[in-house]
Amino acid sequence: MVSDLLERLSRLPLRDNLRGLEPYGAPQLDVPILLNVNENTHPLPAEVHQAIVAEVSAAAMGLNRYPDREFTELRERLAGYLGHGLQAENIWAGNGSNEVLQQILQAFGGPGRTVMGFPPTYSMYPLLASGTDTAYLAGVRSADFGLTADDAARQVREQAPNLVFLCSPNNPTGTALGLDVVEAVYAAGEASSTIVIVDEAYAEFAHTGTPSALSLLPGRERLIVSRTMSKAFALAGARLGYLAAAPEVCDALRLVRLPYHLSAVTQATANAALKHVGALLANVEDIKGQRDRIVEELTRMGLKPAASDSNFVFFGGLEDPRRIWQGLLEAGVLVRDVGIPGHLRVTAGTEAETTAFLVRLEELLTGGGATAGRS
Repeated sequence: MVSDLLERLSRLPLRDNLRGLEPYGAPQLDVPILLNVNENTHPLPAEVHQAIVAEVSAAAMGLNRYPDREFTELRERLAGYLGHGLQAENIWAGNGSNEVLQQILQAFGGPGRTVMGFPPTYSMYPLLASGTDTAYLAGVRSADFGLTADDAARQVREQAPNLVFLCSPNNPTGTALGLDVVEAVYAAGEASSTIVIVDEAYAEFAHTGTPSALSLLPGRERLIVSRTMSKAFALAGARLGYLAAAPEVCDALRLVRLPYHLSAVTQATANAALKHVGALLANVEDIKGQRDRIVEELTRMGLKPAASDSNFVFFGGLEDPRRIWQGLLEAGVLVRDVGIPGHLRVTAGTEAETTAFLVRLEELLTGGGATAGRS
């Protein structure tokens, strides 16, 4: 079936740089506990749900008209939420942070231009590069998947990319970058006028005191900080991502965005959620507690979890991660095999979901299941 589809696809006049590629896709399986795509597994608080229903209902009365092309109220609310002296003119939004990143590449990338990432990192970066015909340059991390300021800056100076993705907290490892890395990469890209994008999709889950690259925006017109409402705000299904940058960056994105790209329903949903930040971030604190619990328990089991500033935990020490993945799935728990030898990644869910994962994993590791194995 797959080979037949690929053969038929090959007969189309597809762009050369897209031939042989596979679309992004995490397994979408019907199991009780989904801990594989870093969703916020907590349901929306009742007050937020009610507010969204009311706002969307009001917006529905005007669906015969195009929405506010400049999503003015939403930009004002997002600026207020982020703080750091940001104004509406500093904010841009799209249908998920992936669309925002795509628009950045449409404006600043393209044929003959390059974007650098530092794998293992978010798997969409090279796909977004291919989709915009931007060459992807894979940087190098240390053996422990870390990235120092000196090493990152050296690679940027050597490669002189047009754009750089810095994922912080990084996906799939979960660790946040120090601001020294961002500053060093920005300075190293001065000669090549490199756009530096700090992808902070999981920023709200960071440990207390972890700084945001938002604090570095003043005076840095080539710096962009992207965020999402999919994770901390539990709005993955609403598709709302955004960024903060110099006003001229937002003006550049207006050149490539589709007309009226944010629907009235999307704007209403996001505005309603932003009126109830406190209720939504209360769930974030619970998720952070479960994440820290996972790190502690995996360490006790003899595994090697990475320090996490996100809502997931990347862990190693597995002799056969695929068999562990399968054993968890058979128990109704879906985690993510990110393709890194000896490692898996698990989202921090509710207390009950986290308990189910930990109990079954320990059974597998201690011989209670047929897929036990540690290195």
